[in-house]
Amino acid sequence: MIRAFPSRGAASVPPPAPLAMPNQDLRRHPGRSDDRPGLRTSLIRLFVFGGTAGLTAFGFDQMLAVFAAGEIGALQVVLLALFTITFAWIGFAALAAIAGTALRRPPKAPDRPESSRTALLMPLYNEDAAPSVAALQAMAEGLVAAGAGDRFEIFVISDTRDPDIWVRETAAIARLRAALSGRMAVWYRRRPVNAGRKAGNVRDFVERWGARYDHLLILDADSVMEADTILKLAGRMEAEPRLGILQTVPMLVGGSSLFGRLQQFAGRLYGPVIARGTAAWQGTDGNYWGHNAMIRTRAFAQACGLPDLPGRKPFGGHILSHDFVEAALIRRAGWQVRMDPDLRGSFEGAPPSLIDSAARDRRWAQGNLQHVKVIGARGLRWPSRVHFAIGIGSYLMSPIWLAMLVTGGMLALRAGLAQPRYFADTFQLFPDWPVFDAERMLGLFLLATGLLLLPKFLGLFHALLKSRTSRGFGGRLRLVGSFLSEILLSALFAPILMLMQVAQVIEILRGRDSGWSPQTREGGPAPWSVVFARHWHHCLAGVVTAAVLMVLAPAQLAWLSPVLLGLVLAPALSRLSGSVAAGRGLARIGLLTTPEERTNPPALARATALRHDYMAAIAGLSLRRLADDPEARQRHAGLLMPGAATNRLVWLAGLTAGAKIEAVEDPDAALDLLSSDERLALAGSPELLEAWSRRPTTPPEGFSLAGE
Repeated sequence: MIRAFPSRGAASVPPPAPLAMPNQDLRRHPGRSDDRPGLRTSLIRLFVFGGTAGLTAFGFDQMLAVFAAGEIGALQVVLLALFTITFAWIGFAALAAIAGTALRRPPKAPDRPESSRTALLMPLYNEDAAPSVAALQAMAEGLVAAGAGDRFEIFVISDTRDPDIWVRETAAIARLRAALSGRMAVWYRRRPVNAGRKAGNVRDFVERWGARYDHLLILDADSVMEADTILKLAGRMEAEPRLGILQTVPMLVGGSSLFGRLQQFAGRLYGPVIARGTAAWQGTDGNYWGHNAMIRTRAFAQACGLPDLPGRKPFGGHILSHDFVEAALIRRAGWQVRMDPDLRGSFEGAPPSLIDSAARDRRWAQGNLQHVKVIGARGLRWPSRVHFAIGIGSYLMSPIWLAMLVTGGMLALRAGLAQPRYFADTFQLFPDWPVFDAERMLGLFLLATGLLLLPKFLGLFHALLKSRTSRGFGGRLRLVGSFLSEILLSALFAPILMLMQVAQVIEILRGRDSGWSPQTREGGPAPWSVVFARHWHHCLAGVVTAAVLMVLAPAQLAWLSPVLLGLVLAPALSRLSGSVAAGRGLARIGLLTTPEERTNPPALARATALRHDYMAAIAGLSLRRLADDPEARQRHAGLLMPGAATNRLVWLAGLTAGAKIEAVEDPDAALDLLSSDERLALAGSPELLEAWSRRPTTPPEGFSLAGE
């Protein structure tokens, strides 16, 4: 018989406060009161979308004119179509960046909440707990110092499946609770079955304790936010009762590798320009990026219960990129979704290398392509459908770009191999010279390049015009040097990332699921064997293409040399991307530095200091260690959720774990016999843990399991 947990674990979670979160029907219009955008937002949308249509028509006309004087065959038609799509894509991004100059600041609101309660909600999944919990303590201390500690509670919702990581996680949480005792409540819950992944984790929380909180500040495992930013988020949510989601613009920080530093510099310099442009055209039809955002709990529960999509994976099943869908559904229900770029002090980490970036991108690619089954849902507002289209297009652009390069190369090779035919079969006095409007083509190329780089130049000019901002980047000279370094390195990495994304799209279309693995957040170069295994075909493609063009179309080789150089050097570039030494080397000469590195924000500085303390405190802890450490065992048991395990698989794993423990006297030998599910059952049962640690005594007849 499975018994309930003893009372010692009851304090790990607050009293139940359930909030219903029904599944939404994507085929049924929910009916809602509509609100129209203001005049400013409407004019900005007309500029961005109307301007994109005009630019696209111009690009199409000019490319058609390039071919019009000569013969237009199938390859020319394909190239025309691919160029038009690409031109529209970069034109939209450029016009949106320009539109950011017309963004109006949000209305004035209280700088702190007056009556609401907010949960700092951090989902964890097989993460190193030290940096996450250190960030939570830094944020909590800032809120307490501001006199708002009673308005916030920390709630860690874990989906961790590795028992050793789980033990270190509970040790870090116990330390956090002790540090904040009497100042801010800290709650912890781990699910025995992680159905629905992150979206299911948050939903489980809402259905158990959602009514306790007015707002949820959704964090990621590497999120850090300044107390002032958190207070402003809560104040704005209180002041605007129809605001359902308020998204900040997280800045990338903490990058030590070359790739990490490259991303955080680019995000810091260009990100504000892009964010202002995005916020300008989307208005209150905004998007949600899954973290560093404030959510109105009741609105979320009412509108964002995600259904499973029909069909098999990767397009069916759980919705992976749940954040876009939640934003669209909460907007469909009449709540506003907004991004406020003026809210600084919101930070997150970045993947440390090309390979790590591709691993994260694989999940995002599948999640975004999965939105083809959501984009047509009934009742969505058209900007929400645009968000879905942009997400889908961001991963289809790599195959489109590759197809355009291949088509252009085929045309060049055909021109180089074909013998020109100057006279037709009929009599004519003058020959038919091959015609190709090279001057017009060059102009189009320069225009497309200018549009592509325009958001970056706007970010650079904005920083150069403000002396305080440019000083944060190391001064104007170093800022320009960093800008040029970013352009060069990004150009080298771009073709590698393109081919990696093409492979991801092919995998998804072939039906391969991405799975769910934790992210890598620390830098370090991958071994040569790994980078060669991942990139040898990229290198081969670059070498073969360069050789063919050198013989048959040397003029085209010069045009494609930036792309081919990145591919030929792919293994070396990939290894270099994860190099901490290369990142620090550039930092020593003042390149790719950001203002946050030169003047560390208080929450980041405190989180970094606390991180080392937490790492030292939980180092070496594991499930095996609990057998010899009564204090660690008691601390872990104190954070196990009260209640009986209701999942049959968890229950059976506990039974078989108990039988093996009873059969083997030595604790280490018993642990070695347990499967991964049985180890989780052991780690989730205080009685089994006590019986296992006391071997060779017999475990009790009944034992409890961590349950729901």
